[in-house]
Amino acid sequence: MPSGPVAWEGVTAPASSGAIGSTVAWFHCFSGIAGDMALGALIDAGADVDEVRAMLQRLPIDGWSLEVESVLRSGIAGTKAHVHTDDVVEARAAAEVARIVAEAALPERVTRRALATIGALAEAEGRLHGVPPAEVHLHEVGALDAIVDIVGTCVALELLGIDEVASSPVADGIGTVRAAHGVLPVPVPAVVALLHGAPTYGLDIPRELTTPTGAALLAANVVQWGPMPAMTITAAGFGAGTADLGDRPNLTRVVIGSRSEPEIAGQSVVLLETNVDDVTGETLAHCIEQLLAAGAHDAWLVPIVMKKGRPAFTVSVLCDPSLAPALRAVLARETGTMGVRGTTLERWPQAREMGEVMVDGHVVRVKASADRVKAEHDDAARAARALGLPLREVARRAEDAWRSR
Repeated sequence: MPSGPVAWEGVTAPASSGAIGSTVAWFHCFSGIAGDMALGALIDAGADVDEVRAMLQRLPIDGWSLEVESVLRSGIAGTKAHVHTDDVVEARAAAEVARIVAEAALPERVTRRALATIGALAEAEGRLHGVPPAEVHLHEVGALDAIVDIVGTCVALELLGIDEVASSPVADGIGTVRAAHGVLPVPVPAVVALLHGAPTYGLDIPRELTTPTGAALLAANVVQWGPMPAMTITAAGFGAGTADLGDRPNLTRVVIGSRSEPEIAGQSVVLLETNVDDVTGETLAHCIEQLLAAGAHDAWLVPIVMKKGRPAFTVSVLCDPSLAPALRAVLARETGTMGVRGTTLERWPQAREMGEVMVDGHVVRVKASADRVKAEHDDAARAARALGLPLREVARRAEDAWRSR
């Protein structure tokens, strides 16, 4: 058992600032990712291999060398990182690997990123094998070449001045692979555990494309998943895998740049309206429900006064232009109106994300944008009734739970 705290405990990789001008590295994992592929891509993008070696020599371990080679994969040039070792240790405890990194006196961001990577893998393996993370014995990732891959990648990120790491959805293959624990299905269990919550997809290629080392680097360091972020590109590189995949290049790409303000395209919408003075409140409420069910972006009522002083309502509907004919028909059918007017507008909706959190055992959906988190009213109200708590308290807890993620 390790004595004292484990080196990675409480360590997290540098968080996203989202600031315009911060330097971001976006990994494009269209053929998966491995530790040597991530390292090769960063060296291909401009990280000086001699400086990477010099910093790696601070590790309190010997018996390794790092060489790089320019290769072609399906006609695309990339860099293959070769880590040669005379390591005879089959497995190292996760705590031992973390202490090797912690004792190396590396730059602060390098240490944080590397320890967060090791910690992510130890947590995943610990859950899979039912043992405390510090006691997990890392086989493939505990080997000296994987340690060099992890620390070397974090060193290369630092040499390139990377503030944030982003990634595309991650590809993997199918079939099985032989590992220290025997024959495992692809994706291997550690990769599945590490990429929980990340966008992934499978390719009909009978081999392992994403390794635990590559998945751990992403799981610990990525702050944004999805398409390439809005950036001014300054460099790019390809890191090569060992196998030849035929017509698919066995490469991981990295694109580096400074964050820029994205150009937000407007969205064309149609505003449909009608004035009615002879429809009951119950019918109007039903009409709003039907409009929303038919695909309207939004629908609402505004009280007005019509000719001869008659109290009335304007029924307004905002919709996609393709749905305007169908929603115009709903308006006419439900209100009996003699006519509907329409205007083509443009709107700029803010990007948002839907997710779920737990509040004392109850699922509450939340809607989150860059600046705001809001609990879904129906879910929060249902949980508030079940828990005997004020609605606003349940909503606050749900929103805080999302922010804490």
